[in-house]
Amino acid sequence: MQLLTIGKNQAGQRLDKFLKKALPNAGTGFLYKMLRKKNITLNGKRAEGKEILAQGDEVKCFFSEETYASLSGAGAAEDTSDYRKAYRSLKDISVLYEDENILLLNKPAGVLTQKAKPEDLSLNEWLIGHLLAAGAIKETDLATFHPSVCNRLDRNTSGIVLCGKTLAGSQALSRIIKDRSVKKYYQTVCKGKILQESTLEGYLYKDERTNTVQVFPDMAEAPEDASFIKTIYTPSAVAGEYTLLTVELVTGKTHQIRAHLASTGHPLLGDTKYGDSKLNRRMQSEYSLHHQLLHAGRVCFPEEAEGPLAKVSGQTFDAPLPHKFAEILQALNLTPDSAC
Repeated sequence: MQLLTIGKNQAGQRLDKFLKKALPNAGTGFLYKMLRKKNITLNGKRAEGKEILAQGDEVKCFFSEETYASLSGAGAAEDTSDYRKAYRSLKDISVLYEDENILLLNKPAGVLTQKAKPEDLSLNEWLIGHLLAAGAIKETDLATFHPSVCNRLDRNTSGIVLCGKTLAGSQALSRIIKDRSVKKYYQTVCKGKILQESTLEGYLYKDERTNTVQVFPDMAEAPEDASFIKTIYTPSAVAGEYTLLTVELVTGKTHQIRAHLASTGHPLLGDTKYGDSKLNRRMQSEYSLHHQLLHAGRVCFPEEAEGPLAKVSGQTFDAPLPHKFAEILQALNLTPDSAC
């Protein structure tokens, strides 16, 4: 008999999902059969698989040692070399906040949030490498739970990424992202003068083949599977033909800020997909800017008295502007006290 005691990183999920992680070589049908026959029990009783696990629950497997070793892949520990390599090699990532459930990371432009190809190293691998190096998790913990980023930034967008250290933390972050109770603000510089705050609404369609999006002003013109988007922007400074904007991302769709502003005639500086090519060449020549000037600079958490987000309840976190961004603002005379 094998006893599996549920820890904090296994609690909060269904029993059947936990079993698929703990016994990765067992088929789904086999697991349900073992539950029906009480070869797998939960707290000494027959279970269906849909039960939500709590910390301290006991899952017992009545298998021979050979069978359990085969089903669990015992002895075949996960290869953690990518995590450790990412932690060593990806530079300029910083931890803005960390507690027992979540982290806030400041991602530099040029780093993927998650792998695009198997050979990639991303912020997600860096996160696990960081936790392994700090002793916050052990390699054996990865058998049933992987800490993970909970929101994504484009490769060349810098700023705050929310990450779950525990299952409870990941679930809580995913919930406030889905219900939009966490507020996310970006800073960007766009072409043209914008003198007033505005709310943009529209419908965004993504072409998976080209990884580009198109914005439509109303549903009647948009493809059937387009998504509703909402973007709020406020000018912080105007100088010459440029505007520094603070943008609230109400809905979080692929390339939303970039495409939405470009659709109004105000593309982001440096944006090679949706921007002004002539202006981009000038930015490259004068400031060595080779990517969109977009920074996820602030997150504001909702009030939560209890649970894994209690320690950040009502708090606001800021990520400092990257050096290149600040340098260009100064060169363009775009300081927040510039006339708007």
